Amino acid sequence: MMRPERLPEDVEPGDLAQIPRPREQTGLVGHAEAEAALCAGIASGRLHHAWLIGGPRGIGKATLAYRMARWLIANPAGGAPDNLAVDPGHPAARQVAALSHPNLVALRRTRPANAKTLVTKISVEAARNALDLFGSTGGNAGYRICIVDSAEDLNANSANALLKMVEEPPARCLFLIVSHAPGRLLPTIRSRCRALTLRPLAEAEVGRVVAGFAPPFVQPDGEALARAAALSEGSVAQAVALLDPATAHLVAEVETLLARLDHPDWRRILALAEKLSGRESDELFAASLDTVFRFVSAELDRRQHEPPARLAALVEVCDKIARAAREATTYNLDRRPLVLSLFGDLAGALRDAA
Repeated sequence: MMRPERLPEDVEPGDLAQIPRPREQTGLVGHAEAEAALCAGIASGRLHHAWLIGGPRGIGKATLAYRMARWLIANPAGGAPDNLAVDPGHPAARQVAALSHPNLVALRRTRPANAKTLVTKISVEAARNALDLFGSTGGNAGYRICIVDSAEDLNANSANALLKMVEEPPARCLFLIVSHAPGRLLPTIRSRCRALTLRPLAEAEVGRVVAGFAPPFVQPDGEALARAAALSEGSVAQAVALLDPATAHLVAEVETLLARLDHPDWRRILALAEKLSGRESDELFAASLDTVFRFVSAELDRRQHEPPARLAALVEVCDKIARAAREATTYNLDRRPLVLSLFGDLAGALRDAA
């Protein structure tokens, strides 16, 4: 299936440059158990009406959700599938990729007309418009399907609108709710969904996904791909970010500074703080935090046989960094003090743990 050229104004949450969107990908790497659970639900003839597909970002949750929708649209009479594969040339594949099938709706953040950026939350109006699909009484056969991508983007009112529909589901409806942090969802939504937890991909699986991307994506050399897969924590999105030269350089710099915390290089740390201070540096800032958390996790693993009291300071610093990062994002705070205190606090915690 040919992927149409993406226009600059065609922006969706989670977009990666030159990478197919989840609804455009007909293949799936990993997650065999989750796919088998969905197949069993179809085969039973009593498919649960709401599934909460949880797991870290970038591991294939939305890809699986659209794969399920594609199979149901291609097979409105149901069946007993061994897997959810659909031929890329099937009309259902084209309709799902274009979100043009009348029985499918995607509830997600959008970019309003004449706006430069996506809205930050899914509004209640957007939720109600999407959920109108389930109020229709059209003669289309098969399931009516809503994919929520992602639940974290719902605000309180749109979450309640979704809850009302999930509580009183019409016949032959299906909600596939993608969530990066299912524990933060309304308990009333969670209680009405069947949980489907996806695990991070293995390094080799991440490599397979990236190696399968067609042009215009430029394939990296084997060494760069192996390093990105190793640092990706099972996330294809994170691996792709790490293949960007600017991100790779930043990660290498942060790793160097963390390796020298016994004698912090404050000149270079200050330069890093300046680099990460701009609003255009959101992705680099996220990559630097991921690098810090990997470093702390590796330190804790290396010291796992030491008394917990000696490691408490490292855990506390990690929690403090995560809190400060969330506050900086929420309240649009200057990141420079955060970066400086991050290295200072980590250096102190490592001295305490020595």
